Amino acid sequence: MQLLLLGIIVYGVLFAQPKAITNGSIALIITFVPALLEKNYGVPLDPWLGLWITLAVFLHTMGSAGLYGAIGWWDHLTHAMSASLVAGIGYTFARGVELHSDRIHIPRQYAFGFILIVVMAFGVIWELFEFGLDLAAESTGIAMPLSQHGLDDTVRDMIFNTVGAILVATFGQVHLSGVAESVRESLLGDE
Repeated sequence: MQLLLLGIIVYGVLFAQPKAITNGSIALIITFVPALLEKNYGVPLDPWLGLWITLAVFLHTMGSAGLYGAIGWWDHLTHAMSASLVAGIGYTFARGVELHSDRIHIPRQYAFGFILIVVMAFGVIWELFEFGLDLAAESTGIAMPLSQHGLDDTVRDMIFNTVGAILVATFGQVHLSGVAESVRESLLGDE
């Protein structure tokens, strides 16, 4: 996937496609985050988590390279995937802080709702960001790398964000607990 992302960047440079350069570069940088976390902070990440992160940014970049227009459901797939990643990061961070502090406790029965709220909040912020980019594109005439395609698209995006959040809320507490403990030990220390 990293080689394909690099290929997208090269294509963007050769054919003067700034969208391909921007999306490909950001996605490629993000794919190195798991290795950097492990090397620099001692946060051991399961290879499946690295694949999850890489797949989320890869699918988005492939969508920007033309699959959003060619395959109608591609946007739904990328929103569910990205939302699941945001939910996983949010849960892992919150659980790491909870393990670190005696004053913070998120009961297991509320974790599901917490994850949904975090993802929905990020989804709203993302949609507002896309709306702002549309306004900027309209006033400047500059094509933006992201765009909003109307209210129907926004509602569908939020629905698929919720699907991704539900998946992580359902399975994340079991599969991400070890990662949260590693985050607490590596980043927050043992006070």
